[in-house]
Amino acid sequence: MPASLLLFLHLALVGGFGLRILLREDLAPDARMAWIVVLMVLPYVGGVLYFLLGEVHIGRNIARRHRQALASIQAQLIDEAEIRRVMGTPEQVDALIAPPFRGAFRYAGSINGFAPMPGNRAELMPDGATARARMIADMEAARHEIHVLSYIWLDDDTGTAVAEALIRAARRGVTCRAMVDGLGSRLLLRTPLWRAMGEAGVHTAVALSIDHPLHVLLTSRIDLRNHRKITVIDGRITYCGSQNLADEAFRIKARYAPWVDIMLRMEGPVVTQNQLLFASDWMPATGEGIARFMRPQEPLPQGFAAQVVADGPTERSRATPQLVATLIAAARRQLTITTPYFVPDATVLEALCAAAWRGVQVTLVLPQRNDSRVVAAASRSTYVRLLDAGVAIHEYIGGLLHAKTLTVDGEITLIGSTNLDLRSFDLNYENNVLLQDAALTQAIMARQHSYMAQSDRVLLTHVQQWPWYLRIWNHLLSTMGPVL
Repeated sequence: MPASLLLFLHLALVGGFGLRILLREDLAPDARMAWIVVLMVLPYVGGVLYFLLGEVHIGRNIARRHRQALASIQAQLIDEAEIRRVMGTPEQVDALIAPPFRGAFRYAGSINGFAPMPGNRAELMPDGATARARMIADMEAARHEIHVLSYIWLDDDTGTAVAEALIRAARRGVTCRAMVDGLGSRLLLRTPLWRAMGEAGVHTAVALSIDHPLHVLLTSRIDLRNHRKITVIDGRITYCGSQNLADEAFRIKARYAPWVDIMLRMEGPVVTQNQLLFASDWMPATGEGIARFMRPQEPLPQGFAAQVVADGPTERSRATPQLVATLIAAARRQLTITTPYFVPDATVLEALCAAAWRGVQVTLVLPQRNDSRVVAAASRSTYVRLLDAGVAIHEYIGGLLHAKTLTVDGEITLIGSTNLDLRSFDLNYENNVLLQDAALTQAIMARQHSYMAQSDRVLLTHVQQWPWYLRIWNHLLSTMGPVL
């Protein structure tokens, strides 16, 4: 092949991808620069990587099915009054939420339309074993339907116990629907347990299947995942938190065990919102509309205000980091965050530093041993800036801290499936609950403090003593954060 033709093809490749990167309006400056650097240093590999991973493109069919599902769900609700009973209205914010936090709740409602609803109750599960036992007991008592969605579902003791509870419920006439992510639960999909669920009458579905990887690669992104954890029982009980349907031993990554999670058992109107969220995932995957079977829950006496916050690649871009930054900005005295994966974008990182500089007691609790070395390095590249601003950093040593919590001023909690990393911000379907309740928030804060008690405090002097090659490694990987 003539050298001139090779040069032309090289320039066309680099120039084409370069123009695409520069023309994108949704790309943050750091991500834009990271992709340009990758393209310049490794033009051919970089071009392939950008084609596969560079854009949050879910594919026309998925986007169309998602829009159809939302329209169908709205149509299945009886009237405007029932829609308000399920979704809530923005006008309720002023009546339900304390003034310092109203902006955060309004912003959360702008993402997918869920507004705070009064009259919710929640019980903080003391540990993973109790959460499993209570969930299975609730399933055994179910009379109408059980809906379960999990990113990771293993055929270990936990996964088998939940599957067998669904099988027993289906055999006694309860409508059971079970949904898993195609990648996160790929091992379960090959097991007799998954087949047994279907044969017993449990309706099963797979979100974002990877059965045809070439088709996915050509039409979408193979790393788009449904990371949600939703369980709704008889439309009156829901579980929300970080726990997958897997043992704490987490056998697929046992060397990092135990996995340490946090779960809430909730009742009240927020249950119906979670049911609606499940329906919005179920219908695109199966074509079955189930919103018409919902029974909106009435507010419970002396309950608190809460709303579901869901995000994903079909929602507004950058919604989650903007919500987190808004919550950080609302803090006046205290802000504590636990997350297993901490790769913040500039929005969140600057908000954390600004909160600490203005005198808020900001605390981060992260795992000392992360199952992703790349994420661990990228996280630690932020430590000097955070510590210099006055943020307290604790590294948990009792296993892999998997709990995703954010508490503000002892009054507000955000809890669910979202990590503070770019994958949760841009690529995953996530579900959380934002709530205002002093008693529950302080109980979650006590749990956060129990994590700190099993952690090593990271000081600025410690980080400054890290060897030069480790600091270079961390910063090198952090520059890849926008393209991870």
